[in-house]
Amino acid sequence: MNDTTAPYRLVPGAPDSPVILHVPHSSRTVPPQVRGGIVLDDEALERELDHITDSHTAAIAEEAAALSGAAPWRFVNQLSRLVVDPERFPDEREEMRAVGMGAVYTRTTHGEVLRATDTDEQALVERYFHPYSAAMTDAVARRLEAAGRVVVIDVHSYPAGRLPYELHGDGPRPPICLGTDSFHTPAELLALAEKAFGDFGGTGVDSPFAGTYVPLRYYGTERRVGALMVEIRRDVYMTEPGGPAGAGLARVAAALAGLVDAVTEASGA
Repeated sequence: MNDTTAPYRLVPGAPDSPVILHVPHSSRTVPPQVRGGIVLDDEALERELDHITDSHTAAIAEEAAALSGAAPWRFVNQLSRLVVDPERFPDEREEMRAVGMGAVYTRTTHGEVLRATDTDEQALVERYFHPYSAAMTDAVARRLEAAGRVVVIDVHSYPAGRLPYELHGDGPRPPICLGTDSFHTPAELLALAEKAFGDFGGTGVDSPFAGTYVPLRYYGTERRVGALMVEIRRDVYMTEPGGPAGAGLARVAAALAGLVDAVTEASGA
């Protein structure tokens, strides 16, 4: 991928669908101009990408969309989160800055140096983070206009074993972790997700990862924007770390499609 390629893509769904499947961490692509600022050698970078990438989540979202009665819209990051992480706060509000993993990562999943201390983080934020945020904000605004409300379903995965960077990794690691927000995740939405993923051996809430993504324009102010994070434990559907998907991917995609359909029906679309 060169620097002129769009760092994200919006895949249209049904015109009146209220659902956006947001896939922020599925790509391994690091453009050359960003690769130059990463101090890891090629082998170490590939290992880090194995650990940090939510592998195959774009495929899960794509298959779920195909199975849904009314296709959701999909907003997919086409760059690795090692470029910038579009889900972090770009300022001091972000707690992951404590381990060098704010909007611009300076440390790896295992605490090693990823970027030099003199890295111009703001330049990366301006070039990649803000345009992504603006595009996602626009996608939500257009769904609000078309459908009257929006539900952003954040599609993630996480390792079966805790990695050193995790700040809250000492709790349960269920097959499906559902991340919530006290303002944007109503009880009804959480219940729909728990039902949709009820056949995977257990769901949990906000452990080991909590919260969900909402564009900052709407965060904490617009109740018509609902949000839920779906964190799929990687051994449910793939070989860790960074290996191929298995038969579990189809099961996960079908469950996600069921959630999309339930949310769409509940929204009256």
